[in-house]
Amino acid sequence: MSALDRRLNAFRPDLADERLSGQVEARNFAAGRPARVAVPVLGVLDAPRPDAGLDTQLLAGDTVRVFDEAEGFSWVQAERDGYVGYVSGAGLAPVGDAPTHVVVAPRTFTYREPNMKKGATGALSMGSHVRIVGSASARGTDYALLESGEALIAAHLRPAGEVSGDYVAVAEMLEHTPYLWGGASAFGIDCSGLVQLSMRMTGQGVRRDTDMQAATVGTALGDDPAGLRRGDLVFWKGHVAIMADDETIIHANGHTMMVSREKLAPAIERIAYLYGPPTGFRRA
Repeated sequence: MSALDRRLNAFRPDLADERLSGQVEARNFAAGRPARVAVPVLGVLDAPRPDAGLDTQLLAGDTVRVFDEAEGFSWVQAERDGYVGYVSGAGLAPVGDAPTHVVVAPRTFTYREPNMKKGATGALSMGSHVRIVGSASARGTDYALLESGEALIAAHLRPAGEVSGDYVAVAEMLEHTPYLWGGASAFGIDCSGLVQLSMRMTGQGVRRDTDMQAATVGTALGDDPAGLRRGDLVFWKGHVAIMADDETIIHANGHTMMVSREKLAPAIERIAYLYGPPTGFRRA
């Protein structure tokens, strides 16, 4: 059996990514085809069933490589972080022209026209990418126009190439976001999803799951929490928190069921009965 991580490598007994030829055994290999996420949030499941477990989420504008399609599900690998899983095929569309802007507000509405009083048609999460084709103003509010004719609040967007300077400040914007296992959007998020989305907004691409982040993000620190500072990461078995200052963490957690702050010392004591002490600290 291959030692490759199935979360980051697309291979099954019947089919595998052609880039893995010689590394895994499969009856067939395929290059896959590119596609783009065409819905606000697209769940990545661990099996091609509606009741399967949620591993992570993709956001509008994300690109994937599709290796297989059957019974309404597509087996894909995300281009952004390499995650492999099953998504609803209805949530994908041809790649088309590249997005021009990214959503920087925690959440923003799409309106049927550039007039907030005409009603919203949907909502997008921070980190979503969109293609803007025009602009308009109404009653002192500037709007950005989508190819569909729908409108977004222009102040909630920035050009796709621009990034934030402080990933902790991004995480702080997401405080009180509901906790969701496997969540990676501002509608619902888990601990490693918070780290990934916050760092994504500053141009830092990091892996999705806690164990991946504990092995790859930044540099390892010593085992003394007394030396921690803003932006450092605290890892437990299956959990991660961000240092907001030298004694306070911000994290998506199942204790409060939201993104929240608490002092590190009592958090270590509280978490110990489930996860034990911290397993490591890293400077991002």
